[in-house]
Amino acid sequence: MTTAAPRRPLASLLEVTPVRDFHAPGWFDRLPRRVSSAGVLLVLVALSAFLRTRSLSGEFWFNEAIATGIASHSLSALPGVLRQGGSSPLYYVVLHFWIDALGSGESATHALSLVFGLLTIPAGMWAGWSLFGRRAGFFAAVLFAFSSYLTRYAQETQLYELMVLLGIFATAGFIQAFVYRRRRYLWLFVAGLTLMLYTQGSAALFWAGTAVALIPVYVTCDDRRGILRDAGIAFGATLILYLPWLPTTIFQLAHTTSPWHYTPLLGATVPSDLLGGERVDVTLVIAGVMGLAPVFARARRRTPDWPAMWSLIAIVLAGFAIARASTVITPGWVARYFAPLIAPLLLLCGVSSARARVVGLVAIVLCIAFLADSKSFTPQYKSDMRDVAGEIGPLLHPGDLVVVGQPEQTTLAWYYLPGGLRFANTAGGVVAHPSYMNWVDALTRLQDSNPQATLGPLVASLKPGQQLLYLRPLTEGAQNWEAPWTQLVRRRSAQWGQILTNDVTAGTLKTVAIAPHNYRGACCVADSAMLYQKAS
Repeated sequence: MTTAAPRRPLASLLEVTPVRDFHAPGWFDRLPRRVSSAGVLLVLVALSAFLRTRSLSGEFWFNEAIATGIASHSLSALPGVLRQGGSSPLYYVVLHFWIDALGSGESATHALSLVFGLLTIPAGMWAGWSLFGRRAGFFAAVLFAFSSYLTRYAQETQLYELMVLLGIFATAGFIQAFVYRRRRYLWLFVAGLTLMLYTQGSAALFWAGTAVALIPVYVTCDDRRGILRDAGIAFGATLILYLPWLPTTIFQLAHTTSPWHYTPLLGATVPSDLLGGERVDVTLVIAGVMGLAPVFARARRRTPDWPAMWSLIAIVLAGFAIARASTVITPGWVARYFAPLIAPLLLLCGVSSARARVVGLVAIVLCIAFLADSKSFTPQYKSDMRDVAGEIGPLLHPGDLVVVGQPEQTTLAWYYLPGGLRFANTAGGVVAHPSYMNWVDALTRLQDSNPQATLGPLVASLKPGQQLLYLRPLTEGAQNWEAPWTQLVRRRSAQWGQILTNDVTAGTLKTVAIAPHNYRGACCVADSAMLYQKAS
């Protein structure tokens, strides 16, 4: 007679076998912590700087030209310019002073983003170390150093590196203050969240994520009244500090046109390349499961690790979910808008990999290998406007008219073409201030525009011998031209181009030059250029 094997309790079946640990070499452990940490940081910053300067002198695309144009205005003019431009002020104020010191060239303005990107490495190490231990700090620093997202935007004149840097401090301040109940860090959370909101409105994703993250904190905390009190103080103080800019934000939400209107809700997707592609995603998910499973065991629910991990997860998942749902109202989300979630996402990956021991170390090494080739996720040729300006610019004279088929590229043309030119675009004709894009009701203005009624007077205003440069967007990438705004841009550009062709046939204009003669295939935006001269 055989005896049945004793049944194991369900709880024991769910236990996760600890993963074998790894240890640093003895000589490394014998070094003073400050020396070893500083050495690791120097190596990571140097490697990251190498990766993030491969395209530092690369050409602008229109968002970068708009940022540079906005920052070129005086500080007193910035609020009015930003109200029309649909942006928040902090990055442009910093960029304004940077341009005053170093100039407005591509390399100079890209360098500001590079500085912010490199600062995320020591900031990430500090956040991971102070929250979850030394190993987590090292792993987080590695992920920030090799992050594909940060490598890409470290070489663009945009605000996303600053947003990630501020996100690190806001995330660390939240967990320190609410999970570990170190109330002196409330000011760090308030300052970080407020500055994020003053950097871009997408910081609302982080704000909402932290509000959701209070749930696991509240459930596990003994001082629930204190949690509610501190939450009221922190979020109330943030709202008060943001009040001066709130009317502008409300106006922008009501009137600003987003150039990337995607299909609402079901057509919106969470970007899968925030970490560097599917290989990196899968690698970090495996390490995350191995590292976080023991933390979520029933026995660990009363330890600070449990709400800390759930807080990071809640910030990221709630941010993604709210962004997806918000596309019903404002269907304009693209990968770069998720900058506020990069910091908690990388910190979560860093700490979970550190808890996975050997598996986590292997995951980090594989991530470094996957992310070492920056060319695989950094655009090598963002726009052909610099090339077009190099060919056509010497043929232009002060007073000539530049007509731009894609309105948001007006500033890009203004940046690269010689001074003294007049500008117009398909969204309303003459552009009084080509140094920035006026997004206020731009879609409505483009819909209401009459190509013949607008372009006719522009051609008539030219004196014999004066020139008109028409910049027409190249729309061969059909996937980028399916939204209401871009479809209309494509249609209006074709209509204006046909009117100019008719003027050539009628003898009003004559063709002088075309460009570019060597088109390399831009990743973001590109144009063909036709230079006409008024014949009669």
